[in-house]
Amino acid sequence: MSGGPIEILVSAGEASGDLYAATLVSHLKTLLPEARFFGCAGPRMQAAGVEPVIDAAKLGVVGLVEVVRHIPEIYGEYRKLLREAARRRPALAVVTDSPDFHLRVAGQLQRRGIPVHYLIAPQAWAWRKGRVKTMRRTLEKLYCIFPFEEAFFRGHGVPVHYIGHPLTRLVKPSLSKEEFFRKHGLPGDRPLVTLLPGSRRGEIGRHLPVLAGAVGRVEQQRRCTWMLAAPPEGLARFGELFFAQPFRAASIQKNKENPSGAGAAVVPRVVEGETWDAIAHADLVLAASGTVTMEAALLGTPMVTYYRVTGMSWWMGRLLVDVPFYTMVNLIAGERVVPELIQNEMTPDKVAGAALRILQDEGEAARMRQRLSRVSASLDTGRDPLALAAELVARRVKPGGER
Repeated sequence: MSGGPIEILVSAGEASGDLYAATLVSHLKTLLPEARFFGCAGPRMQAAGVEPVIDAAKLGVVGLVEVVRHIPEIYGEYRKLLREAARRRPALAVVTDSPDFHLRVAGQLQRRGIPVHYLIAPQAWAWRKGRVKTMRRTLEKLYCIFPFEEAFFRGHGVPVHYIGHPLTRLVKPSLSKEEFFRKHGLPGDRPLVTLLPGSRRGEIGRHLPVLAGAVGRVEQQRRCTWMLAAPPEGLARFGELFFAQPFRAASIQKNKENPSGAGAAVVPRVVEGETWDAIAHADLVLAASGTVTMEAALLGTPMVTYYRVTGMSWWMGRLLVDVPFYTMVNLIAGERVVPELIQNEMTPDKVAGAALRILQDEGEAARMRQRLSRVSASLDTGRDPLALAAELVARRVKPGGER
């Protein structure tokens, strides 16, 4: 390594991992100005200077059955990444999310003498606990972001370091509410409800028709302003019609049932790259269970959560998952802070009913904000989590660095 650049492999397969890894790389560039980064990179990582050997979008598949269909393509990307690692011999690899992919990558890298640090612990405490053995064998360091994870992994012999949740330092609006409403020409006399259907085509496609039906039912009792936050590059990848068409279809159906058009579904305003503003300035968000629910909690916005997978993935997943709640906000709190409507519970009537209970009862909304505030406080350690992780990585790759 002496005299030449330090090569570091960085790999992420989902939108949240892309954000975390990009921020980590930004910190590492300050600590290791001679370092070069390559790997599996999404748009944020590429903007941060990570050379994309493979595109993270190709790993963005959810659901057990869906993954099986994409195995040949994913395996091809896996081989490509390993070939580049063998050619460049990085000083260290940092991987995050997509554990089925990255734990296999970690095993191969470890055999080649490349130390692997895993950023954001896989949720082995919830399902497929057998992965802990692989983690113990292949990872030099695991960085966890929830307090309860540290004791779990340490108890299973995994070298773990609790860094706190990165979103506590990242999530904030870029505009004031007045600026945001003025930018988008939003009326100030109605509640703003933001729809967060997910980041992958499959999950968005499963959620939008139900949300379209729920919007129509809410509108019959409470006029709202509706906004849909598309994932990064979502409009370029899927097209605006992909997001709008289910609402138009619901509107046509409603008019057939009700020729007067009263209560017809509306097409929400679609925004991209403004998710945190769209959450922070909303009165309510309807959020797919995932990282975005943590973002809403940190921004203090009341929410209704939901999620659907294919029927086969749901049946198989229920045999493997062992948690009292499916939404991370509720898991951290240890109680049902926010409604969660999972699989068959996610219907237009139930989503609309949960939304109306919050929209029509300010006391209920205020109580939820208080409980979300407690969840948010429990995740802040007083240090920037990704800056801490970057310090540990930099210390390891410098000549004579610590393990």
